[in-house]
Amino acid sequence: MDLAGVLLALLLVLVLVVSLLSNLLVLLCFVYSTEIRKQVAGVFLVNLSFCNLLLTVLNMPFTLLGILRNQQPLGGCVCKAVGFLETFLTSNTMLSMAALSIDKWIAVVFPLSYTSKMRYKDAVILMGYSWLHSLTFPLVSLFYSWVDYSSVYASCTLHLKEETERRRFTVFTIVFHSTSFMLSLVILCFTYLKVLKVARFHCKRIDIITMQTLVLLVDIHPSVKQRCLNEQKRRRQRATKKISIFIGSFVICFGPYIITRLIELLPFVTINYYWGIISKCLTYSKAASDPFVYSLLRQQYKKVLINIVNRILKRDLYPSSGYNSSLDTENDYLSQHFESEIVVIIIYY
Repeated sequence: MDLAGVLLALLLVLVLVVSLLSNLLVLLCFVYSTEIRKQVAGVFLVNLSFCNLLLTVLNMPFTLLGILRNQQPLGGCVCKAVGFLETFLTSNTMLSMAALSIDKWIAVVFPLSYTSKMRYKDAVILMGYSWLHSLTFPLVSLFYSWVDYSSVYASCTLHLKEETERRRFTVFTIVFHSTSFMLSLVILCFTYLKVLKVARFHCKRIDIITMQTLVLLVDIHPSVKQRCLNEQKRRRQRATKKISIFIGSFVICFGPYIITRLIELLPFVTINYYWGIISKCLTYSKAASDPFVYSLLRQQYKKVLINIVNRILKRDLYPSSGYNSSLDTENDYLSQHFESEIVVIIIYY
């Protein structure tokens, strides 16, 4: 094995370890926290993490063996089973991300009717459709014997063996990627752009109220005023940054592999081995990044993880501290005073 192959194998090992640990943490938080289990979005997050975990345990190790051995590491039946699971799990994760974006869109755009529009029953129906949709294509590929080991991607996946089936396989591949990747991408763009529009509208309203309050409160402490202006700037960027991560990570991780699979359908095109492995590793990296993008970086999950660690170590959740900074105390007092002034002004007007 050359240096490039060693580096790709190390990259895949890193992705595997991060994906395994992070998705286990998400499932652990769901089991531990009653509050997270009550949320409808938790159904989509659990399904996403469960599929990512299966992909990590059942597919990544065999791709790693394919890179190390540079040949098919499994028997024919096992290879078909692994290829079937890869097609099913990849499609299911895409549709789960689309379902999460729909949930966020309803929660932000229709906040007053969210509980009636998105119930546990509705979430289960969406996940049921996701599973049926994702099962359809691997079953068809298995029926036509289009699941086999591909040396280009060092994995068991959709693969054409007989040239006489090229036209049918081409139609199948285009329809499959259109109804999984493209459909999910369209839903992500539509819903998150709607969410961004609402977020910017509310930011403008808050900015107007903040500036009016700063003008009225002439005796406000300069540090509090500067803190409010900094928060105003961060508020404008926060929604755009989050939505860019949601859509950007989806396109960057899945896009190269999907485009490569579509270009591969042309009979005169040969895909470079290293590019095939890199594009495959990018799709696997989505399983490692999803827990951070959707769950673990949120304050709610951080608190649950801290509680779990404290419980394991048998620490007091609220330890007393004998040190208090006078500057922090003063800033907290001024900040609370300023917030109360804003509330009074808003109510007055």
